[in-house]
Amino acid sequence: MSSRFPLSALALSLALLGGAPLAQASETPEAGTAARGTLPLDELRTFAEVLDRIKTAYVEPIDDKTLLENAIKGMLSNLDPHSAYLEPEAFQELQESTSGEFGGLGIEVGQEDGMIKVISPIDDTPAARAGIEAGDLISRIDGQPTKGWTLLQAVDKMRGKPGSKITLTLIREGGKPFDVQLERAVIKVRSVRSELLDKSYGYLRITQFQIDTGKEVGKALAKLRKDNGGKLDGLVLDLRNNPGGVLQSAVEVADHFLAKGLIVYTQGRIANSELRFSADPADASAGVPVVVLINGGSASAAEIVAGALQDHKRAVLMGTDSFGKGSVQTVLPLTNDRALKLTTALYYTPNGRSIQAQGIEPDIVVERARLTRDQAASGPIKEADLPGHLGNGNGGADKPSNAKNVPAGKPQDDDYQLAQALNLLKGLNITRRP
Repeated sequence: MSSRFPLSALALSLALLGGAPLAQASETPEAGTAARGTLPLDELRTFAEVLDRIKTAYVEPIDDKTLLENAIKGMLSNLDPHSAYLEPEAFQELQESTSGEFGGLGIEVGQEDGMIKVISPIDDTPAARAGIEAGDLISRIDGQPTKGWTLLQAVDKMRGKPGSKITLTLIREGGKPFDVQLERAVIKVRSVRSELLDKSYGYLRITQFQIDTGKEVGKALAKLRKDNGGKLDGLVLDLRNNPGGVLQSAVEVADHFLAKGLIVYTQGRIANSELRFSADPADASAGVPVVVLINGGSASAAEIVAGALQDHKRAVLMGTDSFGKGSVQTVLPLTNDRALKLTTALYYTPNGRSIQAQGIEPDIVVERARLTRDQAASGPIKEADLPGHLGNGNGGADKPSNAKNVPAGKPQDDDYQLAQALNLLKGLNITRRP
């Protein structure tokens, strides 16, 4: 994988929704001087006057530090949903999330019309086990209405000591509010999981993009081939409910499936925000047919991977439209262990598509559903079940009805979208046989 520009500290800190900075960034000369104009003196006088009026006339005394920090928060909160002023605790939590271990419920959240919205629950966390789904609106936290809260306020309220309980009031698809009680835990996110779905067909799930996700995917691909005698006939890459993460990791994952061409590029106002990432000639996937699963919980870094593989016609995308977060956030450390999380660029797929507020459309739409199987003891009677039946004319073994048992314990057994992805891979291989 190559880049048009060297990866500076600022470039390395580019992160996406649900992720955190890969490295701390310091302000570059270009960033410090870009688009600087004359100071708006009239507005600054108004700001100083408002500050003075609050200090002298507000019903209770309030110190300068509180007023100024509130002003900074307000200034950032009105830019876009992903820019924020990070105080020490929030800054530390953001950094911890890239390590794959942090405290909380395991919910990635965003905002919609002033409401806190679940982007996706993280696998194997209290939120996922409680049945919380992407798209749920969190209307109350421990009885307190969340309307108008910032994301940081909601995250801070949901975090807490492992073992402590919390009640979320959820609204699902415009229905009636309902309560879910959860117990906080130390969240240890396993970024990559893999297994064989069927003989010669692999399954690779990425829950979020952490610092080492690219390396873990490379190891998982090698293990899948080894476990199947050195080759694969197909692979399902599951990016459903993946809220994103580190930009660099998304590039590394896409590079495992591409041998050439552009993966993603970003455009912003400052020089270091304009980056281009291209694939290396090595292809860790060895050209295996790929189906990528996406849904409304697939965001930012997940959309980068899906968009790149779709544009290069390297994979078939299946599922439902993705979340649509096509902006890049840079974390700029300040003094006193504080930082700005600032939206600095938009990213674009190799064909120049902006995913912002639109999302990725799958090639084949498959809605979420659950597979059910007939568990009856006896199925339809077949010829081979009849007493005294004739044997096969070519000497083949009998196939009575009870011989059609489906092996249990595979992910596709009760996951309709995954089962359809596997069926598509098998169909592709049938048509390619000589």
